[in-house]
This record gives sequence, structure tokens and C-alpha cells, in this order.
Amino acid sequence: MAGGWIDNSYEQKPGVAVIYLAGGCFWGLQKLMQAMPGVVSAVSGYANGDCGEAPTYQLVCTGTTGFREAVRVEYDPEKISLDALLFAFFRVIRPEQKDAQGPDRGTQYQSGIYYADEASGRTVRRIADIERERHSRFFTEVEPIRCFYDAEDYHQGYLDRNPGGYCHIPHELIRSLKRTVTDPGDYKRPDNARIADLLTEDQYRVTQQDATEPPFRNAFWNRFDRGIYVDIVTGEPLFASGDKYESACGWPSFSAAIDDNAIVYLEDHSHSMERTEVRSRAGNSHLGHIFQGDRESPNGTRYCINSAALRFVPYEEMEAQGYGDLKRRLF
Repeated sequence: MAGGWIDNSYEQKPGVAVIYLAGGCFWGLQKLMQAMPGVVSAVSGYANGDCGEAPTYQLVCTGTTGFREAVRVEYDPEKISLDALLFAFFRVIRPEQKDAQGPDRGTQYQSGIYYADEASGRTVRRIADIERERHSRFFTEVEPIRCFYDAEDYHQGYLDRNPGGYCHIPHELIRSLKRTVTDPGDYKRPDNARIADLLTEDQYRVTQQDATEPPFRNAFWNRFDRGIYVDIVTGEPLFASGDKYESACGWPSFSAAIDDNAIVYLEDHSHSMERTEVRSRAGNSHLGHIFQGDRESPNGTRYCINSAALRFVPYEEMEAQGYGDLKRRLF
């Protein structure tokens, strides 16, 4: 097999790529990957332990084999990018946990991404670097796949047969990721030197150094033209004009995002406050914060966003700039 890894049940198919993901209990991760558009198959199993004889679930649970509960994901790159699968993976795990995920403890629950070819490896490392910036600690393994053994039959499709069974991934989060609107593979983040060249000083301070621009003295706080707002760094679509509302705060305010999966939510304890920071998924740009209970918002939610983090694409230019699908979907 190309790459020299062991996986006796895997058959390479034309137009189908493969990645191996370990994200805690494989029941939930298999359910998530099966739900993602463009995924051809997802198989629960054991990855990168003591390669040789296939292990049993009971043996892996001892924590002495080095195996991780993992899922082999086969996908059609024409329908979904590896970027999208990896960002969905990081949405449901906690990379700051070592030998654990959620309430589960043990080396078999260590998170990891195991790639079968160098092209996939480059993508995996690029996304891992983005995710590493979002966390003070990062333990997710990033390695070539060495071996994978299918788990026992009763583990395959476990949550389909047992809808009320244990799952450390919230079902609503799985449903949300299934509804992903945009593919982050279309909006890759440039390297740091290129970002510095692309942005103005204010844009760089806001998106890369978490600064906040002055209220009422920014480009979009009182602009309500028809169109969409995209990440200034990558062009990833973030907000639509139909969700923008007049706010007394002095910054652009939105009641919803175009795709909730394109927004990353992080705890922010700076300035002696408890807030939720919002960042862009593919670009990792600092955007601003989200607040609940806003009386001016039609639904109580306020995405308070820095204009310097955004680029506005007028409705009339969306088709020409590559946002035609969103134009038809949103307007």
C-alpha cells in the first residue's frame, strides 16, 4: 500500500481520499463524519498503536497498547475539502486535553490526525498550526498513519442503532456541522509575511494582534448597503447585510453569521472581563466579540465586529467575485 501503512480493510478508490481522525470515543466521531456532505464512508477502529496483530476493544481499553480510538474517513475532494473535515474535527474536540476527550480518560482517547500521503500531511500541518494559535496548550497528535484496524462490528454505526447511546459530541453540534454553508478549503490563510503585506496597519493590529478600533470611527458601523462581509485576510464569507442592524455601540453589529461553522468562539478574560471572542475559521482573524441579551438586536444576539477585520462585497459584485452561490442563497 502507498505510504507503507497497514489497513487490511481499506481499498483505494479513484477520486476518493482518506484521512484518519482520533477524537475521543469513536462512536460520536463516526456519527459526525458520516453526516458530513462528501464523506463516502467512516469506519471506527484503532490507529497507530503497537502495529502487528489486530487488537481487541478490551485490550485497547487497558491503555497499554498505544492505540487511539479513531475513524477512517474516506471522502470525495470534489465535494468537501480536507480543510473542512479538519475544521469540523477541531470544532468537536479539545486539543488542550492530553489522553482524554470530554469525560473519557485514557491513552486510547488521545486526539490525533494521521495522514496517508504527504499532500494530506501538508494540509494537516497547516490547519493544526492555525488551531494551535487558538489554544494555550495543544496535544493533538499529527503523524503519518502507521496502522489501522477496524473495530468490532458492534462499534460500527453504533449511534445509528442506538440513538440514545453515549456520545460526547452534542447532537445539535453534529447537525450544525452537517449544515455547513461554505467550504474553508476555498479560503486558505496566507503565510504571516504575506498577511503583513496585504493588510493596512490598523487591519493588522485588529486581526493579528487582537486590537479594537475606535467606535463610530470605522468604515462599516453605519453602513447598510446590500451585500456580504468577508474576512479581510482570506475572503471567507462571514456576515450578510440582511443580518446587520443599527446599534448604539459604534461598531458593525450583526444578529447572525452566514455560517455559524465559519466562526470560532473562544473564552476571553482580558481587561478583567468575561467575554466570548469571535475569530474567523480559516483565517484565524480576530473579529470582535459576541454578546447575548442585546435589546437592539432582533434576536438578542449581537456580533460586535471590527470594521478593520472585514471586506464588504456589494450585492452587484458578488457573482464576479466568486460568491454567486451565496448571492442566490441569501438574497
